[in-house]
Amino acid sequence: MRFLIRLVSENSEFKVPYNHQHYLQGLIYHRIRGVNPDLSLALHRPKVPKLFTYSLFMSEERQSANGSPYFIGKGKGFFYFSTPITEIAEAFIGGLLQEPDVELWGEKFYVEEVKALAEPSSYSGRTYSTLSPIAVTTLKPELGRLKQYDLSPMEDKFYENLRENLKEKYVLLYGKKSPDDFEVKVFKARPKRFEVKPGIFQRAWHLVFKAYGDEDLMRVGYQAGFGEKNSLGFGMVKVDGRRRKWRRKLR
Repeated sequence: MRFLIRLVSENSEFKVPYNHQHYLQGLIYHRIRGVNPDLSLALHRPKVPKLFTYSLFMSEERQSANGSPYFIGKGKGFFYFSTPITEIAEAFIGGLLQEPDVELWGEKFYVEEVKALAEPSSYSGRTYSTLSPIAVTTLKPELGRLKQYDLSPMEDKFYENLRENLKEKYVLLYGKKSPDDFEVKVFKARPKRFEVKPGIFQRAWHLVFKAYGDEDLMRVGYQAGFGEKNSLGFGMVKVDGRRRKWRRKLR
């Protein structure tokens, strides 16, 4: 289930900090808690995929603010939300509709529209682009301790861990062994570094890629997010409908 959430600002222009995912995360959890407190508690379980994802916050028009940590939005603001879990969708969307006044990073908005979007008819062999960058990590020893390391699409481990994360979500969702059939070919990659919490940074990647494999497995990625930290605002993709000719791939 995928939704477009469109918001109207009380001002003709509004600021949007580049590091804003935690504000959207707070909005999602707050609205879910207001409708379904038990679900909210369950979603706070550590080290378990949350099975929802969302895009970066966007605006109809935007302009940079001369090196400031935010951009200026004009027109309406919007973002996308996706989950394969009906209970999560009902709680968040129900909470938004019950309480449409929204304050984000000090800016006040009103939820003008929540629109359910159609799902793709198929997933394998499609070209995707990110609505929020994909994060994939691993653990590496450093000074006698294991330290989290952010992987890049130029490393084979990136694709291995991307597949294993997707299979973990499949098992959590369907309660059975996951298929192994999954392959990604990346055509374009752009790194982004976000401050997800004060002093805690995450490097992730805006990608254009083609994915092949089991339809149900890839549906999980489309609905719940590819890669890690989806509930922090990473890993949401869309089907790229533009016709392009890619001269090379990264891997």
